[in-house]
Amino acid sequence: MKIRPTKSEDSDALRKVVNKTGLFPADMLPDMLHPFLASQTDEAIWLTCELNGTAIGFCFARPEEMTEGTWNMLAIAVLPEYQGTGAGRLIVKRLEEDLKTRGQRVLIVDTSGADEFSGTRKFYGKIGYTEEARIRDFWAAGDDKVVFWKAL
Repeated sequence: MKIRPTKSEDSDALRKVVNKTGLFPADMLPDMLHPFLASQTDEAIWLTCELNGTAIGFCFARPEEMTEGTWNMLAIAVLPEYQGTGAGRLIVKRLEEDLKTRGQRVLIVDTSGADEFSGTRKFYGKIGYTEEARIRDFWAAGDDKVVFWKAL
């Protein structure tokens, strides 16, 4: 597996990842990705996990506004058939390394407190993130926002 910056040619494969994981509506992807692909000055980081020349996962992070060195990983997804292979861990490790190189301090990630996200929450714990906060009924009634934190 190879982790590299996302390229415009990855768009169709990343749409497939989004559709298969249900991470968010796939029609949001072009608007999310466009500023990164169109600008050398966009601070966001998009990384793609590639296996045998095909994108199987990605992550997207950007700096938190009005902070010093705090970033938020807004999305991470791996095709279901490759979950559990270490792809997600590799993507996050590369993101953390890139942020450390830039002198950044903290990476946070938000997820759902719903039962169907229990695997996601376990994943963050396994890779060294601490549950730092929980905001009740954030995403919807009965669906908490859970914030994980890691010092870089």
